[in-house]
Amino acid sequence: MLLKINNLKFTNNLKHLGFLCITLLLVNNITAQEVIDDVIAEEAPKKVDTTKTQNAKKVDGVAAVVGDYIVLDSDVDKAYLQLQAQGVNTDDIKPCELFGKLLEDKLYAHQAVQDSILVPDAEIRRNVDYQVEQFLAQSGKSMKELLEFYKKDDEKSFRDEMFEINKTNELAKKMQAKIVEEIEITPEEVRAFFERIPKEERPTFGTELKVAQIVAEPKVSEEEKQRVINRLKEFKADIIENGASFRSKAVLYSEDPGSASKGGKYTLNRKQPRMVKEFRQVAFSLQEGEISEPFETDYGYHIIQCDKIRGQEYDVAHILLSPKVSTEAVNEAKERLEKIRERIVDGKISFADAAREASDEKETRGDGGQLINPTTQDYNFELTRMEPELYSQIQNLKDNEVSLVLKEEDRTGKVKFKILMVTDRVNEHEADYARDYLKIKSLALDEKRINAIAKWQEEKILDTYIKISGEHRDCEFSSNWLKK
Repeated sequence: MLLKINNLKFTNNLKHLGFLCITLLLVNNITAQEVIDDVIAEEAPKKVDTTKTQNAKKVDGVAAVVGDYIVLDSDVDKAYLQLQAQGVNTDDIKPCELFGKLLEDKLYAHQAVQDSILVPDAEIRRNVDYQVEQFLAQSGKSMKELLEFYKKDDEKSFRDEMFEINKTNELAKKMQAKIVEEIEITPEEVRAFFERIPKEERPTFGTELKVAQIVAEPKVSEEEKQRVINRLKEFKADIIENGASFRSKAVLYSEDPGSASKGGKYTLNRKQPRMVKEFRQVAFSLQEGEISEPFETDYGYHIIQCDKIRGQEYDVAHILLSPKVSTEAVNEAKERLEKIRERIVDGKISFADAAREASDEKETRGDGGQLINPTTQDYNFELTRMEPELYSQIQNLKDNEVSLVLKEEDRTGKVKFKILMVTDRVNEHEADYARDYLKIKSLALDEKRINAIAKWQEEKILDTYIKISGEHRDCEFSSNWLKK
């Protein structure tokens, strides 16, 4: 949501929250911090085993110690590079601010350990495996190129470093979640928050739209579906009866671009739903070495082979074949939608009723075609934050005007047609308590959480061994890291 708040004093906390969110998302990419295992817990002043920290300084100076963790001098520079690599404008982010954020991360992680918050090592390793797989798949790079990019000599040292990064990050996230998990806000508190804002300093919310659509998808013939099913059955029979390689067939025939080159391989975990429901149900029903019967998902038809079961984790491979639609079916879908549009324009049926009656998109059909904003989970789309494709489709539409029939084709080549309508438009306006209650409630809850975290930090900083070294002691921190 676009906010325009002129009073800097009022927005200070909100800006701080945004900065925290940005840097938290990027902490996975910051170089791992060494964990000091031999901190000596004594009465104040507490001390740290100097042998280990002195050795660390020879390689990279220790900028700070926070409990059982250290922050290195180079970490601030590395954090800047990673922010810039992700497209973040760092011009207004001061080194002391970023250094303070690193101190916060270490305080969260340290306290999480003290509070016995657990992060299973197996879960962290799965995250590392997934991150590596995603990087290789999306970048098209080899493991050798990945190691060169991160300046690592071998895969083990790279994965070990990623493990430490992920574990520290998960501990910090769980600690933050624990601090605010029980914080709620009442309508009275929301109103009090809103009324504290001087009228001339109230936020301005950008133009928002509600958009509805009706979708027509070309129908796949039953003969084509059966052809694909039979083909998958032939693959299965060849593997079982003749010893053919499942992986080779996946490479040669699977239409899943994300796994075909890897022989259809995926690693699934019961606690981390990353695949569609039908795929997971079939995969987790298999025994080692077993191959499923063909089954359908939104992507087409699959067969799955279970390679290995390790507790909650399953190594599987699959082959995907997608039924092809005929030219006649494509033309039929377009003509069908054109007739629906004509009925709406002629006033014979409302857009919402037409969607309920004829749309092939089950996710929106019951709501009269209304699209749900995936970010806010409501029907409102802020114009300046709308996805470029959707924006291009509705930018010239007047309210209640029906678009022409539009053709869409996804990365798999699947075609569909749709018409759209802007069903409601709220122009840029000053915050109104009744109209914008949910947005104001979100801001009020954010402020309450910030205050709770600030109070927690203030208490834990005093209770935790913290040492800031060198020029970093000259920073003007928002928190009392120097314990003055």
